[in-house]
Amino acid sequence: MMLTQREREIVALLRHDPLAGSQTIADALGTTRAAVNVHLSNLGKKGAILGRGYIVRPDNAVVVIGGANVDIKVRSHAPIQPRTSNPGRSYTSSGGVGRNIAENLARLGTPTHLIAAVGPDAAGERLLSDIRSAGVHTEHMHRSSHPTGTYTAVLDADGDLVVAVADMAATDALAPEDLHQARDLIAHADMLVLDGNLSPQLLAHALDLARTHDVPALLEPVSVPKAALLVPLLANAWPVFAVSPNLEELQALVGHPVRDDRELVRSAGTLHDQGVEHVWVRLGERGSLLSTRHQGHTFIPAPPAEVRDVTGAGDAMLGAFVHALLAGQDPVDAARYGHAAAALTVVDAATVRPDLSPRLIEDALNEQSRSLT
Repeated sequence: MMLTQREREIVALLRHDPLAGSQTIADALGTTRAAVNVHLSNLGKKGAILGRGYIVRPDNAVVVIGGANVDIKVRSHAPIQPRTSNPGRSYTSSGGVGRNIAENLARLGTPTHLIAAVGPDAAGERLLSDIRSAGVHTEHMHRSSHPTGTYTAVLDADGDLVVAVADMAATDALAPEDLHQARDLIAHADMLVLDGNLSPQLLAHALDLARTHDVPALLEPVSVPKAALLVPLLANAWPVFAVSPNLEELQALVGHPVRDDRELVRSAGTLHDQGVEHVWVRLGERGSLLSTRHQGHTFIPAPPAEVRDVTGAGDAMLGAFVHALLAGQDPVDAARYGHAAAALTVVDAATVRPDLSPRLIEDALNEQSRSLT
């Protein structure tokens, strides 16, 4: 992290006494309280200290850049009948791929910063409040002139997604210059997670920052149309730590159909050749394929679950995967950890399960292990 000499001195004092006030720091350094307050503000922007109380940023911090929006879910009481009115119920919650991943990470105990755009409206205020309440750091959230985004999803009676419409103008308008104040934060991150809803220009800039500072970057394609926009980025062979498509998104990334397991493994190899270290392909009820460059591949079964709502399952998988990796698990075990988080999420109506915790996931994995013996 690019800190000035004075900033490093302040961080050293805070590590010794996290409760030290600005006047105490000023006295110790022989400077003014006003000057210290300026340095503390800069340290907060750089991610070296977190919030009030001047808590020094711990290890294993993640920066997530992506979408934050209001989720509007509509679920039919019976199988969907097209082109007519269907009885059902609707509910609204905070959402967005980047926001969801960040909340999952924070609920699992990983220090997480979110960079996303919200509008100058009541929906944006609600999103910011919900994000902070979940424990995600919001110092680098962007205030857009566009309305806060919305994601409207229609679910059938089984909880499966029928269709969704995303209004992401605020996210689309995020530009490389909007990351300027967060450059030091990104440079010091243990992992950078990028939501494919971002513009290709912003993704390229973020990947370039990650490469410059040797920060592992994980790219979530989000959808087939968004995945197609990532092809030029991967073709430029940016080093990417991981990409996490589903099967349809993988086909968009490699530009051809994937009809069987042989083609699946070969397609993962194509992405490895373009600089991707780990390719984690979600395969629905079947589970997933995790392929690691020069180390082979593993098919990972999904644990059984009574599906109530599939929305957010992939975000839970990815957040738990990153959390487990930073906790020291190998990639295959981290992927299993992600599957367990997804299974716990689909049985809950919330996009992000509010009681998600490492203990809950570990209990689910232990139960799964006992059922196989």
